[in-house]
Formats: sequence, structure tokens, C-alpha cells
Amino acid sequence: MLHTIEHEVPGRVRILLDGSVRPSDVSVLTRALSAEACVEKVVVYPKIGSVAISYSGGAEGRARTLRHVSAIDGQVMERARVECGTEMGARASSLFTDLAVLAGSYLARRWFLPAPIRAVVALLRYLPFLRAALRSLARARLDVPVLDAAAIGVSLLQRDPKTAGQTMFLLDFGERLEEYTRARSECALIYSLLDIPETAQLVRGSEEERVETASLVEGDLIVVRTGMPVCVDGVVEKGCASVNQAALTGEPLAVRRSEGDDVFAGTAVEEGEIFVRVKSGASSTKLRSIVSLVEQSERCKAESYSHMERLADGIVPWNFLLAGLVALSTRSLTKASAALMVDYSCALKLASSIAVLSALTQSAKQGFTVKGSRHFEAMAEADTIVFDKTGTLTEATPEVTRVIAFGDWSRREVLRLSACLEEHFPHPVARAVVRAAEARNLKHREKHSEVEYIVAHGIASSLEGKRVVIGSEHFVVEDEGVLIEEEKRERISRETEGLSPLYLAVDGELVGVIGIEDPIKPNVPTVLRDLRSLGFGRIIMLTGDNEKTAECIARQAGVSEFHANLLPEDKHAFVRALREEGASIVMVGDGVNDSPALSEANVGIAMGEGSAIAREVAGITLVSDDLSSIVALRKLSMALMDRMGGSFAFVMAANSALLAAGIAGALSPQMSSLLHNGTTVAMSMRNAAPYRLP
Repeated sequence: MLHTIEHEVPGRVRILLDGSVRPSDVSVLTRALSAEACVEKVVVYPKIGSVAISYSGGAEGRARTLRHVSAIDGQVMERARVECGTEMGARASSLFTDLAVLAGSYLARRWFLPAPIRAVVALLRYLPFLRAALRSLARARLDVPVLDAAAIGVSLLQRDPKTAGQTMFLLDFGERLEEYTRARSECALIYSLLDIPETAQLVRGSEEERVETASLVEGDLIVVRTGMPVCVDGVVEKGCASVNQAALTGEPLAVRRSEGDDVFAGTAVEEGEIFVRVKSGASSTKLRSIVSLVEQSERCKAESYSHMERLADGIVPWNFLLAGLVALSTRSLTKASAALMVDYSCALKLASSIAVLSALTQSAKQGFTVKGSRHFEAMAEADTIVFDKTGTLTEATPEVTRVIAFGDWSRREVLRLSACLEEHFPHPVARAVVRAAEARNLKHREKHSEVEYIVAHGIASSLEGKRVVIGSEHFVVEDEGVLIEEEKRERISRETEGLSPLYLAVDGELVGVIGIEDPIKPNVPTVLRDLRSLGFGRIIMLTGDNEKTAECIARQAGVSEFHANLLPEDKHAFVRALREEGASIVMVGDGVNDSPALSEANVGIAMGEGSAIAREVAGITLVSDDLSSIVALRKLSMALMDRMGGSFAFVMAANSALLAAGIAGALSPQMSSLLHNGTTVAMSMRNAAPYRLP
């Protein structure tokens, strides 16, 4: 298989294929690549034709992995396709078995049981429907279970167990389809979320090591700082932090956690630092937090979806009123039964629910996870999209390209101390500084005292009794009062033009500046053009960087509107002002400093490798950092709204026609029931089909 190495770090390589991957081949390619023993994990990004492979075995494992990739040909793919097909067949067989048993038992009763026994069986099968109706009536509710029980009951009163049995069969059939579609969607979402890599800071003695979360075991000690996820269940041994637990408890505000308190996987530290002793392995706790998220997604329904459900429930009393009027005016129980046999509620709820679940399934496959259908609706209706710069429009792996030293400090000393401070924090710029120090073989283990992370500003600590700060010019110069001579300013401006500067000061004196190159992602101009064509009238970039750097990135990206030198509260205020003007806003970001703006927007989108808090407050998370997923998300959201609107129109028209025909006597209650339930199931199966996106 033709490929080129796009990027690699020890144990992980990202390769670029010779073209995109068809959606139907994603699972096949994943299986083919996973056949090599040293390959631990494979993630395929089909639209951009890229594959990320994690492997074991060091240099030998790398060589074996690349040889295996090169050896994949048509025959290997065909074998993998057969194996995948067998797996999918096994998954689908449970649904087909359930439906076959349901249909087989129904036909067997009709064909082989004597009429008296069929009547008894129909009465017994009616009892669950009757109990459901009585529970609704006990809560003073006239809803679908009451309508279903009444329709079946009328058939039984007419001594027509055949129609009653047929109605119950079709209701059961539709329920099985709905359960299967929902379960399939939830499984796809869970597996997609499980595939998102996570790391933790493992403490060994006086040193820290970044490790895969999956490798943590009971008794390990980890440290969690501002903006980092709590990836396991554990007990705080030292420190104090504000922990956001909204994903588990629904509490909107962070809670204080200190020594002796329990913390849980799926939460995130908003501010502070805690050392956590692991209570149980990472896999089970992560799965629990993900299942909790999936359960919550059902509560985040779109306004249009909720409106349809309310409308569906509101129509039920009118069904009863219409049936009563028909019975009084025609003196015909048969025509009254026809009015009860056709209800709008079941079809509206079932068709809409399955349309949403199908969209959730497809979104998980296409590289983004959505926490509820209301986020689809907000995405479809939005007219303004706002991007953070660093790690969003630019690569999540910026590089140090310039180190400037002042006074008696050398460039190596500036970089060493900077890495010593930055190694604690999960920000792309911090990781760039640490990587640069490691590449120059600079040792930077704990020379300083406890560090303080000041969100969107920088880091403060002390070294041999002197205050050390590193961060933005605003933080170092304005907040910390560090004076910079004009000569130094001119040099910094000249040597960091087009770069993002990071200022380092010791005891009130500027000792160095690090220039960070933040290259734009290659597909950003194309993505922004596509978003404009899909109806986004305004595309805006917000950044905490200086004006020159922001202007350079905006020009490359094709963004005409940008705002620089912004703090988190500035971004939040900007998004709020847009909303007050009447704009419907999508906010895309990845960092702790983006969280307020993400929560303020109509819908927030967090990058896959962003901070835990950003992923927590956002309604949508990209599994990867590929922005083309946002284009697919917009198309899918618009397609979902179109499908739900079309379903509503069809259900109202078809059921009104059936209702009129039944009341007029053109259709028997049995035929009304058959056509009503048949069209409901057909519409639901249509809505379960994948969305065809242009």
C-alpha cells in the first residue's frame, strides 16, 4: 500500500495514504492494519486519507509496522472484508432473530391456533398494553399507551382478536426496530469516545512521567493540574483544586476537592493542583463516564424534536374526542375504532427519534461526537462561526524556532528554565517548549518550587528565592511590571515577526523570549470556503496573540475578521455581544481559556486533543483535530433537520388521509391499522438509513 510518513513520535506514527478512504472500507482497513502483532491501535481518518498507528517494540516494532503497511494489498483487504462482514452479520443477527421470532409466533398463532385459543392469547398479550395505559391514567395523562390500549380494546370488544393481534404485532415490531437503532447508535458513540487517547502525569518519587491512562493501575499516584482531566477514580492525597463534575452530577459549578476527598473519572480540574491515588483501573472508570455522557445526550433534545413530541402528545386527546364524536354521530363502533387505530403520536415520535439516532451514529463514524440532538439543530441554524487560533486553526504541534537571551543568560538556560516550568501543563505551546528542550538534550527536572498556572496569562513560580514568570507580553509586562528597554523591544519585534512570543522574566528582569512558530493547518482555507458556501455569513478568529501574529495567520487562513490580544473574559464577552445582536453562533476552541466562550455560544465545538474542560463544556467534540469534520457536521445537521421536517409532513398527510378514509367507511379498522403501522415502520426504516451528504 502506497504511503508516506506524515508525522511520528516514539510509539506512534501517522501516515498519509495515496488518496482518501471510502467509508465502507474504514473498518476493513482498521482490521487489516491491526493484524500485525506489534500494532496496538489504529485510527483511520477517511476524508483526508490518513492513519494513526500506535505500536510497541521500539525501533524493531516501528520497522515491522511499516513493513506490514507496505505489504497490504487487494488480497489482504478482501480477507479483512470477509472477517468484518462476519462480525457485522453476527451483530445484526440478534435483530433479525428477534423480528423472525416475533413474526413467526404471530403467523403461527393466526394459522394454527383455533379461534377460541387465539382470542385467549390475544387477551393475555393485551394485558401489558392495558397495564401501561392504567399507569398513564393514574398520572392523569392521556398519551400514546392509553391510545394504543384503547384501539386494541375496541377490537377486542368487537370480538375481533385478529385486528387486535395485528395491531399488537406491528407495535412490537416498531418498538424492536427503535430499540435496535438506539442501541446501535449508543454503541457507535461509546466506541468512538473510547478511541480518544488520554494521558496522565504519573508521579514516581520526585519525578513525573506522561503515560497512557489505560496503563494506570490501583495504587498509582498521578498529579492533575489546571485544565487537565481526572481520568480515573481516586482519592486526593495532597493539594487543593476546583473540579468540574458536570458530566457526572450535572452541577454547573466546580466543587472544591482537597486531601481525603474522592474524585472521579470524567471530571476536570478548573483551577489548582491535586495528587490523586488511583482507586481502580482506568478502563472501567472511563467507560462508566462515557456511558453517563451517552445517557445525558438523550436529555439534550433539539427544540424541534421536543416540539414534535409535545405536539404528538397533544394530539392524543383529540384522537379520543374524534372517536367519540364519530361513535355518537354514526352509531358505528367500527368507524370509531378506525379513528382510534390511526394516531399521529407514535409515528411522529418514532420517526423523529430514529432520525436523530441515525445522525448520532453517523456523526460518531465521521469523527465527531454530539451530546444531544439540540446541538445538531443549533449547528444547522447558526449563521456565525468563531474560531480560536492556537491548536484550532493552527497545528496542535507548534515548534520553537527562535530563542532570544538577554544579559548573562544563554539561550540554553532560557530554554531549560522555560521547559522546567511548562512541562506541567497540557497546552500546545507548553508541549512545544518541552519538546524543544528534549531535542537539545536539556535536562529540566524540578529546579523550582510549586508552580501556579494563571489561565490565558502564563506561569509563575520561584527559583532560589526569586520570582519566575513565563507567558504572554500582557502578563509579563503589564501584570508583573517587568520593564523592557526600547532596544530589546525592537530586537524582539524584529526576530519574532510572524511568531508567537513567550516572555521569561526572573525577579522582575526579562531574561529571554521564545518564538513559537504556529503553522496553519493545511486544509483550513478550504474548510473556511466550504463553511461560507454552507451559509456561515461571518467567520471570525479570536486569539490571545499579538496583532501582527494574528494578522499573519488570518491572511493565510482567509479570515477577514479577527481580534487579537484577548483574555478568556474578552472572548466570552465578544461571543455574548454577538448573541445579543441576534447572531446564532458556533464557537470552536481547544484550550482552558476557550471554555467560557464555548459555553456561551449556541453550540460549542471542542478539538479532540484540546483540554478536558473545553471538551466538558462543549456540546460537540471532534475525535481528531481535522477541521473538515465541521463541514461534515454542518451538512449532517442540515440533513437531519430536513429529514425531520419531511417526516413530520409525511406523517401528518398520510395519517390524516387514513383517518378520513376510516371515518368515511372506505377502510376497515383492520386495514387502517395495517396501513398506519406499515407507514410508520416504513418511515422509521427510511429515517434509519445513512444520510447522503453532498
